[in-house]
Amino acid sequence: MKSITIKGSERESVGKKATKALRNAGKVPCVVYGGEKPLHLTAHELEFRDLVYTPNAHTVVIELDNGEKVDAIMQDIQFHPVSDRILHVDFYQLFKDKEITMDIPVRLQGNSPGVRNGGRLLFRKRKLALKALPANLPDFFDVDISKLKIGDNILVESLLNDDFTILHPDSTVVVQVKTQRAAVVVSDDEDEEGVEGEEATAEGAEATAEGAES
Repeated sequence: MKSITIKGSERESVGKKATKALRNAGKVPCVVYGGEKPLHLTAHELEFRDLVYTPNAHTVVIELDNGEKVDAIMQDIQFHPVSDRILHVDFYQLFKDKEITMDIPVRLQGNSPGVRNGGRLLFRKRKLALKALPANLPDFFDVDISKLKIGDNILVESLLNDDFTILHPDSTVVVQVKTQRAAVVVSDDEDEEGVEGEEATAEGAEATAEGAES
C-alpha cells in the first residue's frame, strides 16, 4: 500500500491554551497511539491534504523534526462543524509483525453485459474492512464485472485471499445487476445466431400478416 509522508513536530504542552494557539497558527494537534506511550505531535494542516481529501486508502510515515520516523494509519479525524477545518487527528502506530484493521476501497473493472442490456448496476460495498499485516494491505479491491449479467452478483467469498482476512460474511453482496422494465435478459445458452433466427421468424410472420390484409 502507498504511504503518505507527514512532517511534524513533537509537542510537550497539550493543554487547551496551547492547542488553541496551534490551531490559530494553521497547525493540527495529533496523537499516535499503539506504542509504549502516546506520541503527541503537531503538523501543518496542508500536510493532510493528500491523506484526508481522497477516496483512496493510505498508510502514513510521520517524520518528526528530530529525525524520528513512525509508520501509522489514520484512525480518527475531527472537523470544525462550521468551517470544516481539521481540528484533531488520531493515528495508530504500525508494526511489521502486528495485524491491523483497515477499510479498503473497491474498484470496478470492465463493463457489465447486464448493464448494456438495460440492467441496473448496484454498487453495494464501496469499501471492505479487512485485517492484515501492514505489508499485505492492498491499495484496492479490483472487482471484474465484465461477465456480470442481469440477476448476477459478486460476493465477498470470491475476493478471499490468503494475505488478508475480509471482515464481512462470505455471502455479503459487493456488486450486482438487477433487472429493470426495459432490460433484455439473455440466457447463457442463447447465442447471437439464435437471437437473429427469432428476429427473422418475427419479420416473416409480420410480412405474411400484411399480405393477408392486402
